[in-house]
Amino acid sequence: MIEKVGSMTAVRKPYLLGHAEIAALYGVERQTSQKWRADGTLPDPDLLVSGNPYWLLTTVLKLNGVGGREATAQRLAAFEAGTPGGYRAKPKASLPVILGITEVAQVLGRDKQAISRWRHRKQLADADYVLSGSPLWLLNTVLADAKARDRVVQQAEVERLRTRERGSQKPRGRTSKPPEPRTQPSPLPVPRTFTRDQGDEAEAFLAAAFAQGLSVVIRPKRQKP
Repeated sequence: MIEKVGSMTAVRKPYLLGHAEIAALYGVERQTSQKWRADGTLPDPDLLVSGNPYWLLTTVLKLNGVGGREATAQRLAAFEAGTPGGYRAKPKASLPVILGITEVAQVLGRDKQAISRWRHRKQLADADYVLSGSPLWLLNTVLADAKARDRVVQQAEVERLRTRERGSQKPRGRTSKPPEPRTQPSPLPVPRTFTRDQGDEAEAFLAAAFAQGLSVVIRPKRQKP
């Protein structure tokens, strides 16, 4: 579906934000948005594309007015103006299929480096979004461009994406489980000095050290007369 924007047409697409856009909306540093995600203030992303997290505007605006956070009307208007044809989609709404360079490469049967070269050489349709520095395309944009350029499309990949089967993608910036706690090593035995008449004790000390996987350095020392 398209709508008129002045003398141009723009495909309707949901407003999406990455960390950079969230930071700009709330007037904070990008690292602050990443911290919000790490501590759970920002919920899990609504969309994961090429391993990068993105949120719908309606999700991000739930933080407005909470904990002193403010998305001013001016910043909100500037963000929306930057996405012609954008609309506020609800988190559970049916969203269009959105691709990053990884998914475009899968659809066209090429590697990511080839897709990047095509983009920089203007041999690929302009991205529908550029969020947090990463280009994103609607699936229909990529398919229409491939048809116009007579490029082969991997139909199985198209169907997989349409059914939201993106395969395994590791989200960036946040681990799915906390790191395993580190095991503290056992303390080392207290150094001891043995005389020639303490052979049994020295032997027991060495045996205990070796049993712990330790190595022992022997430094001869003269006995006092």
